[in-house]
Amino acid sequence: MRFDWHGGTITRETMVDDHYRNTQNVRRFLRKSCGENFKFDRFFMTWIRNGTVKTMGDVADEWVRTHLRRN
Repeated sequence: MRFDWHGGTITRETMVDDHYRNTQNVRRFLRKSCGENFKFDRFFMTWIRNGTVKTMGDVADEWVRTHLRRN
C-alpha cells in the first residue's frame, strides 16, 4: 500500500518509496526534525530520490549533516 505523503503521519521510520513527494506534510516533519531553517534545494531533493533505501529519519539526518558542513 502506498504511503499518503499529503496526509499520512510521517515518523523517522517512514520509508521513502517510489511515490515520495515533497509535500507540505513532509516540510512540516523536516522543519520539526531539522529546525526552522530547513529548506529543500535541488541537490537535496535529488539525493532523496536517488533510489537508495532510506527512511525519513535518514533524510532528516542527511539534511542536518549537509547543513552543518555548509556553515
